[in-house]
Amino acid sequence: MTQTADVIAVDHTGFAVSSLDEAIRFWTQALGFTLRRQSEMGGEFLRQVTGVDDPSVRTAIVEAPDGFVIELLQYSRGREHGAVPESAGAIGAAHLALTVKDIHAAIARVKAAGWKAKGSPQPIPGGPRKGTLVAYVVGPDRITIEFMQPPGE
Repeated sequence: MTQTADVIAVDHTGFAVSSLDEAIRFWTQALGFTLRRQSEMGGEFLRQVTGVDDPSVRTAIVEAPDGFVIELLQYSRGREHGAVPESAGAIGAAHLALTVKDIHAAIARVKAAGWKAKGSPQPIPGGPRKGTLVAYVVGPDRITIEFMQPPGE
């Protein structure tokens, strides 16, 4: 038996959402991802894969300009399972970092779509990413996105 999982690549990131339509709007209109496909699935296969009892799910695949894939999943009984912690510092809270050309324009686009910034852009003070502007925004279902604008952009 090998000592590692033999990971060879990251395939996608998935987020459970309360409204697939609202999530698609956020990822496509506010963040500029492309909607690639939507589907529905459920039954014993999905229960075996996810461990979720009586799963029925609507899904959407959205793709970043660089090809990175996000899977959005609206479970029929999703609200029964709880929500993401409100604080970015809560145990289990996660975020996805996106590189942007103009952090202020990216934040304005998110705000115009009806969501909000959690903080304001700040330059990283030291280390290998010194000068990179960073800020968190929050979308539907408290999904946190970190915008990162490299120096010189």
